Amino acid sequence: MKHRLLLLAMLSALLGQGVEAATVRAVTEETSFTWSVDGRVEGPAAAVVERTLALAGIADYRMELYPWARAYDLALHEPGVLIYLIARTPAREAQFQWVGEVMRLRYYFYRLASRDDVRIERLEDARAYRIGVLRDDVRHQYLQTLGFQRLVVSGQQKDNFSRLLNGQVDALLLPEKDASHFCQDAASTCPGLRRLAVLEDLDTPLYMAFSPTTPAPLVARLREAFAQLKASGELARLLEQSGER
Repeated sequence: MKHRLLLLAMLSALLGQGVEAATVRAVTEETSFTWSVDGRVEGPAAAVVERTLALAGIADYRMELYPWARAYDLALHEPGVLIYLIARTPAREAQFQWVGEVMRLRYYFYRLASRDDVRIERLEDARAYRIGVLRDDVRHQYLQTLGFQRLVVSGQQKDNFSRLLNGQVDALLLPEKDASHFCQDAASTCPGLRRLAVLEDLDTPLYMAFSPTTPAPLVARLREAFAQLKASGELARLLEQSGER
């Protein structure tokens, strides 16, 4: 711990005012880990990002919610953009500067409890159905590479879920926490969900990552701060927050 604190102090001295003056834009989408309350981004994942920035001594930052495709585009092309929670895949490896693994999620196919006609016991079964996906999300990109022809693309996950409720799609790929969250939010209009097959190949680590044009010293500073957060056990404690709004 003393070594890490000393390294942070040395980094701060070396980086000087250039990094202090940099504005970080931390971007993500609305999920069961991030949401907006009175214009402020909250949730366990947002808390991890804010704490990492604090440990790095970065006070000038903005937390922003966008549709995923917009957040992804910003992180590809604008300097100083920190995106989370983004899956680290081989195709994306060289496109971002990876800061640290925040969590891992498993994705399952879900259908409405009332749709007994939808039967997905393995990935290949899903080809027969309309699968709702989020534009430029790792699930969208993965199913595209496999040649899935019946993908229904939405800009936001809540729109995806609305399409499931009104019968425009037959199934969604969701982590368990998101499935519970969206059904609870829909209240009486959600008849319940049934979990189907797991998408085993997407048991993927989710990271925070900087845009490729972000200055390397800033990236190094966040990496060291995140390593400190993880080593202290604070990362796990922040993620254990209930996530209730």
